[in-house]
Amino acid sequence: MEHLPVEIIDGIFSRLGSARDVAAASATCRKWREAYIKQLPVEVIGNILSRLESARVAVLVSATCRKWREAYIKHLHTLSFNSNDWPCSINPRQLETIMIKVIFGAKGLQHLSIHLDTFHEFLDGPIIACLLHTSGTLLSLSYNALTTPAVNVLDKCGQEKLEVLVLDYKSLTEIKPSYKIFTCLIALSLRHVKISAFDLTRLLGACPRIESLTLDAMEIVTSDSHSPMELSSTTLKFLLLKSIVVDKIVLEADNLESLHLNDLNLDSFELIGKSNLEHLKIHDVIVSYLNIGEYLGHLKIVDVSNVTIMVLQFYHMISRASKLRTLRLRGVVFEDEDEMINSEFIIVSFPELKHIALSYESSNELLYNWLKSSSMLENVDVLELRFTVISENFGQWISGMIEKSPNLKKLVIHDTLSKTRIPEEHQMLTSLASLEKKQADVIGNERDEEMERVLEQQAHLIGQFEEEEKAQQKWEKKYNENKTSNLVRFSLRHGGNCGTVVEFAAYIPNWLKRLISQVAS
Repeated sequence: MEHLPVEIIDGIFSRLGSARDVAAASATCRKWREAYIKQLPVEVIGNILSRLESARVAVLVSATCRKWREAYIKHLHTLSFNSNDWPCSINPRQLETIMIKVIFGAKGLQHLSIHLDTFHEFLDGPIIACLLHTSGTLLSLSYNALTTPAVNVLDKCGQEKLEVLVLDYKSLTEIKPSYKIFTCLIALSLRHVKISAFDLTRLLGACPRIESLTLDAMEIVTSDSHSPMELSSTTLKFLLLKSIVVDKIVLEADNLESLHLNDLNLDSFELIGKSNLEHLKIHDVIVSYLNIGEYLGHLKIVDVSNVTIMVLQFYHMISRASKLRTLRLRGVVFEDEDEMINSEFIIVSFPELKHIALSYESSNELLYNWLKSSSMLENVDVLELRFTVISENFGQWISGMIEKSPNLKKLVIHDTLSKTRIPEEHQMLTSLASLEKKQADVIGNERDEEMERVLEQQAHLIGQFEEEEKAQQKWEKKYNENKTSNLVRFSLRHGGNCGTVVEFAAYIPNWLKRLISQVAS
């Protein structure tokens, strides 16, 4: 093995069929390991280094040999620099020097993540140098660093090529009116960022191609408490608003497909435009006025959890979603308790509904209203039921929902485990398990009967085929017995005395010969 030339070993590696074989062969000896490292193209090595979790690991691995160092310099496209990956004994100035060397060592970075801890003060100079170094190639940037003085990331990052920008713990001020700089930006995420509502509007207007916007734990500064936060975009498709302290939100987005509202306390939320909304998710929200548009013909998923809302608004919000396929209602509190939603409304409004998820609460009359209607949920094949408390009506509600879904294929029950369950609750859960087993047996029996019917149909078809095959064989046998090798010629005269005589030649069986003779005579 040791005497084989490296070129021959390279050829052997190139002919191996799997990565496991290559790894096993490379463990033969030192020379074979060197050949394995040499045989890998630098582009492949660059992809390997780009998949590593941290810049520190990438630097250590790239020191393997000259070829891997070359791959780090020329073909590394993704790098994550996190101060927590380095020893605690390194002070901020040393860490800044390391960051510059690590980032400057890669010439073609496309995806860069810089996360510096908040326990130390970092200077702005090294950050600015790294951002300017990568501005010509960078496609995505994730930035979370507090510096002295603060760095204006919007001015320093690659404005013409950047497609994804994630900012965390940052204050953005004085957004210029002519900030049409992010011509390629598709996704923008702002978390723990302080910005005025006016500057946020300008920033969104500076991204003419934006499709995804995430605003999480934002501090929005408005001129007064009654001024709304206004967002407008003709290209926006996804919007997540979470933990934002504002009273009013006005959104104008004609092409919005997915809207997520999380942890909000709003006076009003209004969506303006010809919406293409397909997915609506509202969690932990208190809202007095909610309007998500007039046209909801594309809405397919509604997920509402821990929400306080007026019943009439909820009716008006989802009743127009005729193509709705998934409906999740968990912890929904209606301020006007006199009005309720029952299964009649669900059946009439959503003929394509396939998936329903509900949660049980002993004080929620909405759930009991589902059982009053005689209508069936014919199209529902997935049913999710969640509960945290058990009351005397719990078992009736579970069994009633199952009976209302005759075509049920999947039943999921979520329970919060507790060591303080009383014996009555344990008995109720035992009955529920028996009910589930009974339902499963019913479904299994129905499937067995269906399988028997299919098998009987197949057997009947097979029998018909065998009979037809026997008849065909019998006819062929009779035909071969009667077939003669003599070529018989006969003529038919058509059209009276002036008719045309057409002469045929064919192999004719004996019985047909006799018939022709009788006709001729």
